[in-house]
Amino acid sequence: MFRSRPGRRGGRTAALLAAATLMLTLGGCGVDTVTPQAARADAGDDGKAGAGSRRVDCAEAKCIALTFDAGPGKDTPHLLDVLKEKKVPATFFLLGHRHVDRYPKVVRRIADEGHEVANHTWSHRILTDLDEGEVREELSRTQDAVERITGRKPVLMRPPQGRTDSTVSEVSRELGLAQVLWSITAKDYSTTDSALIRERVLTQAHRDGIILLHDIYDGTVPAVPGIIDELQRQGYTFVTVPELLAPGAARAGTVYRPEKDD
Repeated sequence: MFRSRPGRRGGRTAALLAAATLMLTLGGCGVDTVTPQAARADAGDDGKAGAGSRRVDCAEAKCIALTFDAGPGKDTPHLLDVLKEKKVPATFFLLGHRHVDRYPKVVRRIADEGHEVANHTWSHRILTDLDEGEVREELSRTQDAVERITGRKPVLMRPPQGRTDSTVSEVSRELGLAQVLWSITAKDYSTTDSALIRERVLTQAHRDGIILLHDIYDGTVPAVPGIIDELQRQGYTFVTVPELLAPGAARAGTVYRPEKDD
């Protein structure tokens, strides 16, 4: 049975499969996805569901969400410096083992500086390969670890490789976790070329998009300032995932994934 844990080398094989397996996994398991536009529309006219997350109206603004997986790592403090300087919020899908438990001060800083702290499992096991109890353990251990540090359990999670099914959805619902996939990826696990990472993101960027990057790879953090500057020049407003869905609120167990513009 295939197992993975992301790192600079060991997790590369797992990450390389992500794009290829995402559509197959979603298409073959009967898991429906909800777009940010649909989430906003479902909130109705009163907008009460996600009112607390609404800093900007993404029905009007050209919004895009910057997300980072598999940290925190040694480069995350520098990334936070960049985001603070540029006044850009992000969503961090954190790993528990060797990340949350190794960098608790960084986790606290992520939360304190207004970013969204989210769950990327405890040890990056592929959830669709696990039984219900194992899925629950992978998610709940990180929930508890983040709560001990920040005082709040995450409400979002990202399944490793984007692989989910009805069992993962049911456990996520039980734990109060919405599932968040992506529509823009630089495949930064496959290169240390920051210019290439930047180019890949900019080429795929679209309104209501969710960008997937990893703050554990050497080329990624140096690419972020250029990505932010160019997308802002193009009129994009950076938001967290909850802000992208507002005034809707992420519903536990539901899978959220943007659709690319034609």
